Amino acid sequence: MTPTARETVLGRVRDALALAPAPGTTVPRAYRTGRTLPDDERLALLTDRLTDYRAQVHVCTADRTAETVAAVLRERGARRIGVPAGLDERWLTAYEGEVQRDAADIPAPRLDALDAVVTASAVSCAETGTIFLDGSSDQGRRALTLVPDLHVCVVDLSSVEVGVAETVARLVPGRPTTLISGPSATSDIELERVEGVHGPRTLDVLIRTDV
Repeated sequence: MTPTARETVLGRVRDALALAPAPGTTVPRAYRTGRTLPDDERLALLTDRLTDYRAQVHVCTADRTAETVAAVLRERGARRIGVPAGLDERWLTAYEGEVQRDAADIPAPRLDALDAVVTASAVSCAETGTIFLDGSSDQGRRALTLVPDLHVCVVDLSSVEVGVAETVARLVPGRPTTLISGPSATSDIELERVEGVHGPRTLDVLIRTDV
């Protein structure tokens, strides 16, 4: 039987690999690590980056978390919100709308009925303006933070690192990680920015300065 084109190509690839096995490679790890900045400088840097990505930043202390969350949701007109199963209930005490606790058996299409989602975060990188979610109980599954049009994300200043290397070092290997740098956005062929294509159209970030 004459081999197909696919079989011929794959056969040649296997032959080439057998004749020229790849040598072991040592990946250089000499990148810059251990950078730090005072709290006020990390806050200013992260705020600048997030604002540049068109996210809205709200700075508050821990005792004003519920008040600030409620104010943001009220301003956005969010009457029904979704939250991860492990989100701190105290963050929602000032909110007067409907709250739906997420569960794995809730199909993704039903999440589209939510006006917003409120989550915590794992760690953030000030230099790139990136927030990392790792699927913990107060951050939830990926679908919960992708389907609703508004994401209200709480970031503790103590979890903000300066650079990428320092940020990644705080992540737990093997956990599902989602990186957020502003609202979901892309550009069409004429480079016109379009938001909300692959995730929330609006991102509000609450940075708690004393946690």
